[in-house]
Amino acid sequence: MSSKKTIRVAELFAGVGGFRLGLEGYHNPDEPDMELPAAGPFRTVWANQWEPPGTESKQFAARCYKARFGEKSVVNEDIHIVLDKFERDEIDIPDVDMVVGGFPCQDYSVAKPLSQAGGIEGKKGVLWWDIYRFLQFKHPRYVLLENVDRLLKSPASQRGRDFAIILSCFDDLGYSVEWRVVNSAEYGFPQRRKRTYILARITGEDWNLDAQISDGLMAQAFPIEAPDTSTIGHVDIPDDPYLATRDFNKGGKVSPFMDAGVMQDGQVATCKVVEKYAGARRVLGDVLVDEKDVPEEFFVDPAALGKWEYLKGAKSETRVNKKGNFTYKYSEGAMAFPDALDRPSRTILTGEGGRGASRFKHVIKTEDGRYRRLVPDELDQLQGFPRGWTNTGMTDGQRAFCMGNALVVGVPHAIGKVLVELDD
Repeated sequence: MSSKKTIRVAELFAGVGGFRLGLEGYHNPDEPDMELPAAGPFRTVWANQWEPPGTESKQFAARCYKARFGEKSVVNEDIHIVLDKFERDEIDIPDVDMVVGGFPCQDYSVAKPLSQAGGIEGKKGVLWWDIYRFLQFKHPRYVLLENVDRLLKSPASQRGRDFAIILSCFDDLGYSVEWRVVNSAEYGFPQRRKRTYILARITGEDWNLDAQISDGLMAQAFPIEAPDTSTIGHVDIPDDPYLATRDFNKGGKVSPFMDAGVMQDGQVATCKVVEKYAGARRVLGDVLVDEKDVPEEFFVDPAALGKWEYLKGAKSETRVNKKGNFTYKYSEGAMAFPDALDRPSRTILTGEGGRGASRFKHVIKTEDGRYRRLVPDELDQLQGFPRGWTNTGMTDGQRAFCMGNALVVGVPHAIGKVLVELDD
């Protein structure tokens, strides 16, 4: 591994460093319990993390990143402002081989076609356009991005349009693309978390699109049953993101993009896939800390147990709207209560922290019959971070927020291992 060329990485929207951990691992002699292996010769040379609206109190993720990787390891400033400064030659950003990042699912609409002076003009505040600018500036060989699975279907008014815009941008820059919706629990991780992973690269290969779904890098990292060719759909991507904004799937009721797909030269093949995994499987019970290490405030007050049970339970009831001027029928299904220890956990959300009763927070039952919330060290481990990774002066709620926004570290690790073999 040491003889291979270093792959220099820029981590955008870095959070507390999930992509970096997955790719380059972690080795600090002062923290041997946090040791994680590298996927290959990856080295993060630049990172950005900024939480709006920019107040110091909101920058706890950047402070965690600095605590783990060094005071100068991350630029804690709005990425749009940073790129403006770079464009004016006021700052330097090093050249990189790879860009990684998780970015919000937003409205990606554009205001100008490529044929007009100045080209594409993205909707203000939408972070995809800052990724696109970064790629225009640096032209890395590889791009690895993470987003929610609904990215493939948004917006509701024009299903799949936003993803078509992204693919059109990649095509404009000369990238070929693979994507997969990965449910981490289906590949042995202790959390059920479905996320879209997009791997774009500059390649001289001429892809057989249908075959690439089964044989490409994403399928090597996360194996699937070979799909029947009759189930593979084909889509043309507009060569101008503006045209995708205006016309793509207009009037369509479902998105043409399914949970696996590839694109090259504006041509897409996509289908549903079935995971193929025979390895070890971890569950929620595998990440629990010793009960003696659980602070008392994480145990549910017996007097509040009824409220937790109500929020977690099935409902079919009449409610009154906030203004009190009409009633409506409200229904929802039951959630597991307490959470099962012999299965992967539900998806961690950003609101996991805090004592208040909630439908979506995890609650487990201890051996002595008490109920408790998950502690931050357990949330860290459910995402594949070392135990205590976010224990850098944050509150319980802040640590939970960071993990709700994070990714499962093992996913980019698996992709990175395959990418290194390609780069050999």
